Amino acid sequence: MQTLLAVKNLSVSYGCADASQQRAVEDVSFDIGTGEVLGLMGESGCGKTSIALAILGLLSKEPVHVSGSIKFLGRELLEMDENALRAIRGTGISIVFQEPGSALNPVMRIRDQVAEVIHAHRDLEWEQCRADAEAALVRVGLPNTQRIFSAYPHQLSGGQQQRVALAQALACEPALVIADESTSSLDARSQHELLELLRELQRELGISMLLISHSAEVQARLADRLMVMAQGRIVEQGEFEKLYRNPAHIYTRAMLRTGSPADVVEDLDFELVT
Repeated sequence: MQTLLAVKNLSVSYGCADASQQRAVEDVSFDIGTGEVLGLMGESGCGKTSIALAILGLLSKEPVHVSGSIKFLGRELLEMDENALRAIRGTGISIVFQEPGSALNPVMRIRDQVAEVIHAHRDLEWEQCRADAEAALVRVGLPNTQRIFSAYPHQLSGGQQQRVALAQALACEPALVIADESTSSLDARSQHELLELLRELQRELGISMLLISHSAEVQARLADRLMVMAQGRIVEQGEFEKLYRNPAHIYTRAMLRTGSPADVVEDLDFELVT
């Protein structure tokens, strides 16, 4: 399996470069292979989203301090300028956030929002971008109707909005998709449907995925391998089935079995288990 993304010794700190600095991610390393789904699991605030934003170069330069290495297809992302990163976002790596409202413009029609993503990365006429946008919306399970294509975000349900955000993420056929708690804001039925769609699209398109979720159920549906994160560090990682059946770390056991590891956080030893 070819390595698509290689993260080595990544650390992310917020605040001034002095005693007031708060480290959100500390010395994290992992790889993602082509066509692989890597799960990243941990409580809110443990640093999962900071990793996602660091990969995409979406952390502001100040007062955020990032160190280590993030290589995408052998190219060092942390050394790229904004123009180079902008070329990779959407075409190489894309992201689906927890709240679709963070990705959707409330005053722009749905079809045009997806078309704008395509237009930004491909040398196509606007009408072709709109046609490709319609195809992308249908691919994620939205009805092939003018009502959907011409709707504004507030006219769609939460599940439909998240499908639009997914269509944006997939419109330019990226090699890697980061799904950051992308089902957690949905009701049970919509969550089930979106997970099924993600699994189908991942297999059909052969995309790699970094699946960020605190839910063991979500990870079980999609993840090939799993990393468990606490207080900015990876405490355990391995193949999902093996990790679920025989977790070595007390925090991993609490996350996978109860989903409520707060009572063991104080006793973490942070020894990396592979």
